[in-house]
Amino acid sequence: MTKILMHGCTGKMGHVVTQLCQEDPEMEIVAGVGIGSSDGLPYPVYSSLDDVKEQADAIIDFSNAKAVDGLLKYAREKKLPVVLCTTGLSEGQLKELEEASKAIPVLRSANMSLGINLLQELVKRAAQVLAPAGFDIEIVEKHHNQKLDAPSGTAIALADSINEQMGGVYEYVYDRSGRRQKRGKEELGISAVRGGSIVGEHEIIFAGMDEVVTIKHTAYSRAIFGKGAISAAKFLVKRPAGLYDMSNVIGG
Repeated sequence: MTKILMHGCTGKMGHVVTQLCQEDPEMEIVAGVGIGSSDGLPYPVYSSLDDVKEQADAIIDFSNAKAVDGLLKYAREKKLPVVLCTTGLSEGQLKELEEASKAIPVLRSANMSLGINLLQELVKRAAQVLAPAGFDIEIVEKHHNQKLDAPSGTAIALADSINEQMGGVYEYVYDRSGRRQKRGKEELGISAVRGGSIVGEHEIIFAGMDEVVTIKHTAYSRAIFGKGAISAAKFLVKRPAGLYDMSNVIGG
């Protein structure tokens, strides 16, 4: 049985992970940390990590970027593995995350979905073939109207996968409204749409002369992210200190 401390338990993903853990005989959430109503959560909920009394094997985090500094400090003090699902981290926080991973296992992924992590591999191959043939690359991501960061961490991760594959030649362009010029060959456009209750959609467009190749992933439920986080927690409790991502989970 893996005992979990749920950081961000009162949010939408916190409730999703809670339900999934209730259905998994190998998982138990022993306590949660969150702000707001804890109605329906079957474990003690605290407003601060410092108040947590229960012993856990790992932390699953679906909170917000502001809470990550305190989370990493707590995890290092308690020597707890962390599955970090929060996006929109600053450069300073990413450096702190790398530093923490020298002491504890930390798994960070812009997206916990198995499909998205496969998509990252597919776009690398597509870019390798199509970019030298003159294809332009654009990424369009769509999310619900409550999402705070834009573009999504997943969109950036997809762009980074392409750019790393192609030797870092691309410049990311987020807004063309101030540009009165033709599209450059080394531009990689990233657009964000926010509306309604869209769970998550990422579309990578490879546009060439007289043909277009589109690779797309659509999330229909937040459960896919919760399932990925739970799989990551099971993986992480058996690992030494280090920085991991979902490719490590998929590969075993």
